[in-house]
Amino acid sequence: MNILAINASPKGQKSNTYKLTKAFLTGMQEGVKTAGEAFALEELWVNRLDIHPCLGCFSCWEKTPGSCCIQDDMQAVIQKLLWADVTIWSFPLYYYTVPGGLKNLIDRQLPMVLPFMEEDGGATGSGSHPSRYDMSGKKTVVISTCGFYTAQGNYDGVYSLFDHICGKDGYTTIFCGQGELFRVPDLSQRTDEYLRYVRQAGQEYTAGGIRPGTRECLEQLLYPRDVFEQWADLSWGIDKESGEKESDALVFTRQMAVLYRKESYSGREQVLEMYYTDIDECYQIVMGKEGSRVVTDGSVTATTRIETPLSVWRAIAAGEIRGDEALMRQLYKVKGDFNLMLRWDDYFGGAGSHTAGEGGSQSAGRTGGLHVPDKAANMGMLLLPWMAFWIFAAINNRVGSMLSIGACVLMPLLLYRNKKTLYDMLSGALVGGFSIAVLAGAPARLIIPLSYLAFGIMWTVTCFGKIPLTAHYSMKDYNGEEALKNPLFIKTNRILTLMWGILYLVTPVWTYILMGTAVGSYIGAVNSVAPAFMGIFTVWFQKWYPAKVARGR
Repeated sequence: MNILAINASPKGQKSNTYKLTKAFLTGMQEGVKTAGEAFALEELWVNRLDIHPCLGCFSCWEKTPGSCCIQDDMQAVIQKLLWADVTIWSFPLYYYTVPGGLKNLIDRQLPMVLPFMEEDGGATGSGSHPSRYDMSGKKTVVISTCGFYTAQGNYDGVYSLFDHICGKDGYTTIFCGQGELFRVPDLSQRTDEYLRYVRQAGQEYTAGGIRPGTRECLEQLLYPRDVFEQWADLSWGIDKESGEKESDALVFTRQMAVLYRKESYSGREQVLEMYYTDIDECYQIVMGKEGSRVVTDGSVTATTRIETPLSVWRAIAAGEIRGDEALMRQLYKVKGDFNLMLRWDDYFGGAGSHTAGEGGSQSAGRTGGLHVPDKAANMGMLLLPWMAFWIFAAINNRVGSMLSIGACVLMPLLLYRNKKTLYDMLSGALVGGFSIAVLAGAPARLIIPLSYLAFGIMWTVTCFGKIPLTAHYSMKDYNGEEALKNPLFIKTNRILTLMWGILYLVTPVWTYILMGTAVGSYIGAVNSVAPAFMGIFTVWFQKWYPAKVARGR
């Protein structure tokens, strides 16, 4: 498949539209490769070509049929157009139509048609000119971005132009409003999501056409109209009423406030105070039921205060550095209510690539909240065989061991809705082994304490690995596997895993002693007291420790 991409933005490869075109071409290449076909791509940059305006002299029809009297780069462009199986026209919307340089190129296609009149049933308008060449089977894609909140209603001139050139419904379009957002690193999470759909569209196009579901995703707004228009107005850095230039920090704070999602209102008004330490400027974002506002005089009491250099927070917002990593490196501090940081994406979906909370959850744009994997590990499933063995084997060695083996056998069935971990499988094997040992005649007073020891060793050993055991089971509440990249999340879980491991390393001592007494049959119930208190501690520690680190302590 021969692909010709004609890029008409004066910004060249920095063009917002070109980002879409590049994603579409990547998808096309993947689709063609999957189909086992050859893929050849030629890219033309209109701003680099020497193409003069058409003179309207009709020499290409009368004196030199099929050849323009102007000697410039257009002759090579025509040869590329004839070579291509698919031509992609990529351009930003300029005054509701194509940029001037591209219009020149389109005008100069006159040598490609014959001077005679014909009625083309597939064309728009009355009368047309037949092609000088066989163009049957060739396809056209038109990709464009504009600076309005929506593409709808703003591309009438472009549709009219290409309807005449290609015939109505004779080409495929990807028109995207809010195009200027593709150059804003702070919003890359949402724009990258859109580009993934464009890439998918490229794959589908090679297989016969863009599917309706993908088309629907492409036609969705990047952000609601009010959010985009406020963001766009603020990007100029000029106060709308006074016309005065505002500081970069204030503009940045206002733009962050625009992204506040009022549907995440928690029932009480919250005030986020941003103190930019490097420039000594402080602004407050008041977040309420009806929306947000920025206070510049510090007249309200902050519920959460972030002390950060502006450069650091900009880097976090742009995805250049993870917020959790910056926090661990003490590049900024958080005082007051740390829950706002844990729910950052709920409040400011799209404001940055990574938040500072323990979970380090990724922004999901305005299209949804936190992403949780379809399947997540379940701590209850891990504990099931152990609890069965500890409780029932102590009451009745034989029956309890058989019940424990039954629990191990049932685990794969019970886990079908959950993500299986190495520790789930290891638990089943260990408990099964201990149960068989008791059934074989080994003393329960020895085997049950050994099982606690094995359980404690399993937990403790993982503290020295890359991912501590508890992280596998708690990450579902912190944006899934994305949390595993968060050093604060890992450190918090490493400490908790070690503490749980120590608990179960010492549990065998009193278990062995108590099993020789009258309460031996109830050792499972007795040993549930300490874990219950440890569970309460764990819930507290998961919030307290990240907040402590955030305060710089």
